[in-house]
Amino acid sequence: MALLNGLASALESYRGRDRLIRTLGYGCQLIGGVLVEQCPSRSEVGRRLLVVSAQLSHCRTVLRLFDDLAMFVYTKQYGLGAEEEDVFIRWLSVLSNMADQLYYPCEHVAWAADAKVLQVDSARWWTLSTAFWSLSLLLGAVNAHEKPEEGVRSLELESQTVRSCLVGAGNQNQVLYKSSQCPQLLSRLSRLSRPSPAV
Repeated sequence: MALLNGLASALESYRGRDRLIRTLGYGCQLIGGVLVEQCPSRSEVGRRLLVVSAQLSHCRTVLRLFDDLAMFVYTKQYGLGAEEEDVFIRWLSVLSNMADQLYYPCEHVAWAADAKVLQVDSARWWTLSTAFWSLSLLLGAVNAHEKPEEGVRSLELESQTVRSCLVGAGNQNQVLYKSSQCPQLLSRLSRLSRPSPAV
């Protein structure tokens, strides 16, 4: 029952639902591709799974029509990364934010072109959105590879600090900050859940 409640709770959030759709989509794509290529007797099942995967991918594309504002708010809050100590990491993050921000409108135009809402060549816009998506992944990989162990230790330390800064106010579920540093720490931790392009 606890597992069922946890799943239901996760599906109530946009990010939890997106993770499930993404997992199912990639799972269907993987299994469907294997069946089509390796099991001729079950190729029809494989093709059906690939159709399901394509529809789930399309579902995520439509849902991302509403991600621009969240990405813009995050990009605006991060700015030029004044709080980032490492200059190299700072500019990697800034460039990654720019790539993410430009990815969304390009994908929207490509989607609208496929849906015949706009009379433009969708292939060009899909290529452009894929380029920004690839750039974002590359910059993210470089950023993560730069100081992986220090990043994990820093995250754990900041998580502990945030927990120590939060005090529950009885049954009213209010949260009080004990330190002026807590908002900054929460801002840095929120980077883990920023809107991200299709992965």
